[in-house]
Amino acid sequence: MLQLPSLFRPVPLREGQDALLTAAGLAPEEGPPAPSRGAGTLCFVRSAARAEVAVVLEPDMPLAQARIARHVAANALADALVVLGPPELPVELRWDGGVVLNQGLVGRLRMLAAPCAPGEVPDWLVVGFECRLAFPPGHESGLLPGETALAEEGYDDVDALAVTDAWARHFLSGLDEWQARGPHKAFRNLLARLLDHAGEKRGIDPATGGLVLERDGVREVVPL
Repeated sequence: MLQLPSLFRPVPLREGQDALLTAAGLAPEEGPPAPSRGAGTLCFVRSAARAEVAVVLEPDMPLAQARIARHVAANALADALVVLGPPELPVELRWDGGVVLNQGLVGRLRMLAAPCAPGEVPDWLVVGFECRLAFPPGHESGLLPGETALAEEGYDDVDALAVTDAWARHFLSGLDEWQARGPHKAFRNLLARLLDHAGEKRGIDPATGGLVLERDGVREVVPL
Protein backbone atom coordinates (compact mmCIF):
# COMPACT_ATOMS: atom_id res chain seq x y z
CA MET A 1 0.00 0.00 0.00
CA LEU A 2 1.31 3.43 -0.95
CA GLN A 3 1.97 5.89 1.87
CA LEU A 4 2.67 9.02 -0.13
CA PRO A 5 3.13 12.54 1.25
CA SER A 6 -0.18 14.40 1.27
CA LEU A 7 0.89 16.57 -1.69
CA PHE A 8 0.40 13.62 -4.04
CA ARG A 9 -2.91 12.17 -5.24
CA PRO A 10 -2.28 8.62 -6.47
CA VAL A 11 -3.96 7.29 -9.60
CA PRO A 12 -3.38 3.52 -10.00
CA LEU A 13 -3.09 2.18 -13.56
CA ARG A 14 -3.24 -1.29 -15.05
CA GLU A 15 -0.38 -3.04 -16.83
CA GLY A 16 -0.16 -1.69 -20.36
CA GLN A 17 -1.32 1.82 -19.53
CA ASP A 18 1.18 4.66 -19.99
CA ALA A 19 1.74 6.65 -16.80
CA LEU A 20 3.26 9.67 -18.55
CA LEU A 21 0.47 10.06 -21.10
CA THR A 22 -2.22 9.41 -18.52
CA ALA A 23 -0.76 12.04 -16.19
CA ALA A 24 -0.58 14.52 -19.08
CA GLY A 25 -4.27 13.88 -19.69
CA LEU A 26 -4.96 14.78 -16.06
CA ALA A 27 -2.92 17.98 -16.20
CA PRO A 28 -4.59 21.40 -15.80
CA GLU A 29 -7.15 22.43 -18.34
CA GLU A 30 -9.67 25.22 -18.68
CA GLY A 31 -12.83 24.89 -16.63
CA PRO A 32 -13.66 24.14 -12.99
CA PRO A 33 -10.87 22.36 -11.09
CA ALA A 34 -11.34 18.64 -10.51
CA PRO A 35 -9.92 16.76 -7.50
CA SER A 36 -8.30 14.15 -9.75
CA ARG A 37 -6.45 16.69 -11.88
CA GLY A 38 -3.61 19.16 -11.61
CA ALA A 39 -0.37 19.42 -9.66
CA GLY A 40 0.40 16.45 -7.46
CA THR A 41 -1.56 13.93 -9.52
CA LEU A 42 0.68 10.85 -9.45
CA CYS A 43 -0.03 8.02 -11.88
CA PHE A 44 1.58 4.66 -11.22
CA VAL A 45 1.36 1.29 -12.95
CA ARG A 46 0.57 -1.81 -10.92
CA SER A 47 3.00 -4.42 -12.24
CA ALA A 48 5.23 -7.20 -10.95
CA ALA A 49 7.77 -6.58 -13.71
CA ARG A 50 8.30 -2.83 -13.58
CA ALA A 51 7.68 0.38 -11.72
CA GLU A 52 6.31 3.21 -13.86
CA VAL A 53 5.39 6.57 -12.35
CA ALA A 54 4.57 10.08 -13.56
CA VAL A 55 3.54 13.16 -11.59
CA VAL A 56 1.94 16.41 -12.75
CA LEU A 57 3.64 19.72 -11.91
CA GLU A 58 2.43 23.27 -12.51
CA PRO A 59 5.65 25.31 -12.89
CA ASP A 60 5.90 29.00 -12.09
CA MET A 61 9.01 29.47 -14.23
CA PRO A 62 9.83 29.33 -17.97
CA LEU A 63 9.98 25.90 -19.59
CA ALA A 64 13.77 26.10 -20.05
CA GLN A 65 14.21 26.20 -16.26
CA ALA A 66 11.21 24.05 -15.35
CA ARG A 67 12.80 21.11 -17.16
CA ILE A 68 15.36 20.99 -14.35
CA ALA A 69 12.64 18.94 -12.65
CA ARG A 70 13.96 15.97 -14.62
CA HIS A 71 17.30 16.31 -12.83
CA VAL A 72 15.48 16.34 -9.50
CA ALA A 73 13.52 13.25 -10.56
CA ALA A 74 16.71 11.46 -11.64
CA ASN A 75 18.40 12.14 -8.30
CA ALA A 76 15.26 10.96 -6.50
CA LEU A 77 15.24 7.63 -8.33
CA ALA A 78 18.95 7.11 -7.72
CA ASP A 79 18.51 7.91 -4.02
CA ALA A 80 15.51 5.58 -3.79
CA LEU A 81 17.47 2.70 -5.35
CA VAL A 82 20.37 3.31 -2.98
CA VAL A 83 18.08 3.19 0.07
CA LEU A 84 16.14 0.12 -1.10
CA GLY A 85 19.09 -1.91 -2.40
CA PRO A 86 22.11 -3.75 -1.05
CA PRO A 87 24.88 -1.63 0.47
CA GLU A 88 27.45 -0.03 -1.84
CA LEU A 89 25.67 -1.06 -5.06
CA PRO A 90 26.57 1.66 -7.61
CA VAL A 91 23.69 3.67 -9.09
CA GLU A 92 24.67 5.96 -11.97
CA LEU A 93 22.89 8.23 -14.44
CA ARG A 94 23.16 8.99 -18.14
CA TRP A 95 22.42 12.33 -19.72
CA ASP A 96 19.82 10.74 -22.02
CA GLY A 97 17.77 9.80 -18.94
CA GLY A 98 19.07 6.27 -18.48
CA VAL A 99 19.51 4.89 -14.96
CA VAL A 100 22.37 2.42 -14.57
CA LEU A 101 22.54 -0.07 -11.72
CA ASN A 102 25.75 -2.04 -11.21
CA GLN A 103 26.75 -1.19 -14.84
CA GLY A 104 23.44 -2.39 -16.27
CA LEU A 105 20.62 -0.21 -17.61
CA VAL A 106 17.65 -0.62 -15.28
CA GLY A 107 15.40 2.35 -16.05
CA ARG A 108 14.97 5.76 -17.60
CA LEU A 109 13.54 9.17 -16.80
CA ARG A 110 10.62 10.57 -18.78
CA MET A 111 9.26 14.10 -19.20
CA LEU A 112 6.51 15.85 -21.14
CA ALA A 113 5.38 19.47 -21.09
CA ALA A 114 2.51 21.54 -22.42
CA PRO A 115 3.43 23.08 -25.79
CA CYS A 116 5.12 26.46 -25.36
CA ALA A 117 8.34 28.31 -26.18
CA PRO A 118 11.36 27.77 -23.88
CA GLY A 119 10.96 31.29 -22.48
CA GLU A 120 7.27 30.84 -21.65
CA VAL A 121 5.77 29.28 -18.54
CA PRO A 122 4.12 25.95 -19.44
CA ASP A 123 0.62 25.22 -18.18
CA TRP A 124 1.90 21.88 -16.92
CA LEU A 125 4.89 19.58 -16.90
CA VAL A 126 4.88 15.84 -16.24
CA VAL A 127 7.99 14.03 -15.03
CA GLY A 128 8.49 10.41 -14.04
CA PHE A 129 10.37 7.21 -14.67
CA GLU A 130 10.30 3.55 -15.63
CA CYS A 131 12.32 0.95 -13.70
CA ARG A 132 12.59 -2.77 -14.46
CA LEU A 133 11.86 -4.88 -11.39
CA ALA A 134 12.32 -8.31 -12.96
CA PHE A 135 12.86 -9.95 -16.32
CA PRO A 136 10.01 -12.04 -17.75
CA PRO A 137 9.79 -15.70 -16.66
CA GLY A 138 12.16 -17.83 -18.70
CA HIS A 139 14.46 -14.93 -19.52
CA GLU A 140 17.94 -16.16 -20.40
CA SER A 141 20.91 -14.41 -18.87
CA GLY A 142 22.83 -12.47 -21.52
CA LEU A 143 19.82 -12.04 -23.81
CA LEU A 144 19.83 -8.28 -23.11
CA PRO A 145 23.51 -7.38 -22.64
CA GLY A 146 24.09 -4.18 -20.73
CA GLU A 147 20.65 -4.31 -19.07
CA THR A 148 19.56 -5.52 -15.65
CA ALA A 149 16.61 -5.65 -13.26
CA LEU A 150 16.27 -5.04 -9.54
CA ALA A 151 15.64 -8.73 -8.88
CA GLU A 152 18.98 -9.54 -10.52
CA GLU A 153 20.84 -7.16 -8.20
CA GLY A 154 19.65 -8.31 -4.80
CA TYR A 155 16.55 -6.16 -4.32
CA ASP A 156 14.68 -8.86 -2.44
CA ASP A 157 10.96 -8.20 -1.94
CA VAL A 158 11.16 -4.71 -3.49
CA ASP A 159 8.00 -4.16 -5.52
CA ALA A 160 6.60 -1.33 -7.64
CA LEU A 161 4.84 0.28 -4.69
CA ALA A 162 8.04 0.39 -2.65
CA VAL A 163 9.95 2.06 -5.50
CA THR A 164 7.08 4.49 -6.14
CA ASP A 165 6.82 5.48 -2.50
CA ALA A 166 10.58 5.94 -2.02
CA TRP A 167 10.91 7.94 -5.25
CA ALA A 168 7.99 10.24 -4.38
CA ARG A 169 9.47 11.10 -0.99
CA HIS A 170 12.93 11.82 -2.39
CA PHE A 171 11.41 13.79 -5.27
CA LEU A 172 9.38 15.97 -2.91
CA SER A 173 12.49 16.60 -0.80
CA GLY A 174 14.40 17.57 -3.94
CA LEU A 175 11.64 19.96 -5.04
CA ASP A 176 11.63 21.60 -1.61
CA GLU A 177 15.43 22.04 -1.76
CA TRP A 178 15.20 23.52 -5.27
CA GLN A 179 12.48 25.96 -4.25
CA ALA A 180 14.24 27.03 -1.05
CA ARG A 181 17.89 27.21 -2.16
CA GLY A 182 18.00 26.90 -5.92
CA PRO A 183 19.07 23.98 -8.13
CA HIS A 184 22.76 23.80 -7.18
CA LYS A 185 22.48 20.76 -4.89
CA ALA A 186 20.50 18.91 -7.54
CA PHE A 187 23.21 19.73 -10.08
CA ARG A 188 26.02 18.54 -7.79
CA ASN A 189 24.26 15.27 -7.03
CA LEU A 190 23.53 14.63 -10.70
CA LEU A 191 27.08 15.36 -11.82
CA ALA A 192 28.47 13.08 -9.11
CA ARG A 193 26.57 10.15 -10.67
CA LEU A 194 26.75 11.17 -14.33
CA LEU A 195 28.52 8.71 -16.61
CA ASP A 196 28.69 10.97 -19.67
CA HIS A 197 31.97 12.82 -20.30
CA ALA A 198 33.54 11.49 -17.10
CA GLY A 199 36.95 13.04 -16.48
CA GLU A 200 36.09 16.23 -18.36
CA LYS A 201 35.26 19.61 -16.89
CA ARG A 202 31.48 19.56 -16.53
CA GLY A 203 28.74 21.75 -15.15
CA ILE A 204 25.03 22.41 -15.59
CA ASP A 205 23.58 25.64 -16.93
CA PRO A 206 21.09 26.96 -14.34
CA ALA A 207 19.15 28.82 -17.03
CA THR A 208 18.39 25.76 -19.15
CA GLY A 209 19.51 22.66 -17.24
CA GLY A 210 21.87 21.81 -20.10
CA LEU A 211 25.18 20.00 -19.60
CA VAL A 212 28.12 22.42 -19.89
CA LEU A 213 31.40 21.00 -21.18
CA GLU A 214 34.68 22.87 -21.45
CA ARG A 215 37.48 21.59 -23.67
CA ASP A 216 40.60 23.61 -24.46
CA GLY A 217 38.81 26.83 -23.52
CA VAL A 218 35.82 26.07 -25.72
CA ARG A 219 32.42 25.93 -24.00
CA GLU A 220 29.73 23.57 -25.28
CA VAL A 221 26.21 23.11 -23.91
CA VAL A 222 24.49 19.77 -24.43
CA PRO A 223 20.71 20.39 -24.22
CA LEU A 224 18.54 18.59 -21.70
